[in-house]
Amino acid sequence: MTDSKRSDRAPVVTGRGKRERLTTAAVKMLHEQGVEKTTLADIARAADVPVGNVYYYFKTKDDLVEAALGAHAQGLQTMIASFEGLSTPQDRLKALIGGWVGQRDLAARFGCPTGTLCSELGKRADGLDRTAAKVMQGMIDWSEQQFRLMGRSDSRDLAVALIAAYQGISLLTNTFRDPELMVREGDRLERWIDSLGRPSEDPGDPA
Repeated sequence: MTDSKRSDRAPVVTGRGKRERLTTAAVKMLHEQGVEKTTLADIARAADVPVGNVYYYFKTKDDLVEAALGAHAQGLQTMIASFEGLSTPQDRLKALIGGWVGQRDLAARFGCPTGTLCSELGKRADGLDRTAAKVMQGMIDWSEQQFRLMGRSDSRDLAVALIAAYQGISLLTNTFRDPELMVREGDRLERWIDSLGRPSEDPGDPA
């Protein structure tokens, strides 16, 4: 659900091992073009690796898709670890929202990196759909833990509501090519998180 801003068609990185460069390129190209449209040649070109060398590291495109999913999972863990120094679960959840808002221009162009991949792979039944689901599950599980630390007995429902709100606004931001939609939704979600400690608010509705 996080990524970095990048220019079209530029080589990804040229100073690292070929397997890592190919994985990074796969993340980029699958996000920008989708699984079906992206070819091994596209990924090789973005990684600045001869296409013939790809098969030494990845036998099929599906192997590269699986590696890209692993990179998404690792990115999630890195992001979560960066929040651990924040003192309260509310602060950690709002840092997550801030990260989403910070990627609003990317979302406007291509949608959520993880969400779009999960959506496309969800149409398949070859195992990659379940691998993709585990990445999304990791985000829900972490959010649930934060809500539980806030003393919420409905932490699971709140976590699902938060991630669903983000995926929904990512779709609309991409559909309308309007990054400000993400900004406004981020502000609303932060207010919602603040409201959860006030008993007068409906705890299950992030609206």
